[in-house]
Amino acid sequence: MTTRLTAGDPLGRVEDRIGHRFQDRRLLEQALTHASALASGDTGGSYQRLEFLGDRVLGLAVASMLHRHYPRADEGELARRLNHMVKRETCAEIAQDLKLGDAMRISQSEAQTGGRTKTALLADICEAVIAAIYLDAGMATAEDFVRRQWEPRMLTFSGPLRDAKTTLQEWAQARSLPAPTYSVIDRSGPDHAPVFVVGVKVEGARPAEGRGGSKRIAEQAAAEAMLRREGVWND
Repeated sequence: MTTRLTAGDPLGRVEDRIGHRFQDRRLLEQALTHASALASGDTGGSYQRLEFLGDRVLGLAVASMLHRHYPRADEGELARRLNHMVKRETCAEIAQDLKLGDAMRISQSEAQTGGRTKTALLADICEAVIAAIYLDAGMATAEDFVRRQWEPRMLTFSGPLRDAKTTLQEWAQARSLPAPTYSVIDRSGPDHAPVFVVGVKVEGARPAEGRGGSKRIAEQAAAEAMLRREGVWND
């Protein structure tokens, strides 16, 4: 994509960084708008709906990359790699690299409490931008964006592929506690793109929740949430 002069054009600078020139800039504006910047009770113009869609587009794009790059990996390994690549922290890192927080529309009070650097908000707008690209130019263009940002991380990742459920079970056993129990709290979305919310309980600890496109992925997310909250995982 040819870069144009965008000194007086904040959205243009965002387009330069993400590598996509929008046909409908309203999509990009919405992707960068936090609910706090809107009138009370109005969330229709915020990034929330786009974030919902972008999460699914990202998951499919990364799953496709993993399937292509790791032909010998079994389903379990692919799932662990997927969980690592689409987790909140990874999305937030990419948002930081693209300086999306600087372009976010948020209220003054939210900005004063560090909203532009909050991991959760950065992860949300990253996924919202993916959805905006998808709606503006289609899946192939969205996949190109995901490939540019995620593939280098995927190919250079050398850390352990930790299984959250196994780690949580070992943590409970080390404390002579019963095994963790998982239950589906909610299921939403169409049959071809379901979203599961799963809860996990361990005796003596507050329950935790996770979500994902399958019960297995949601269980892993719930286990990871508890491990992080209990300080077992800190990275």
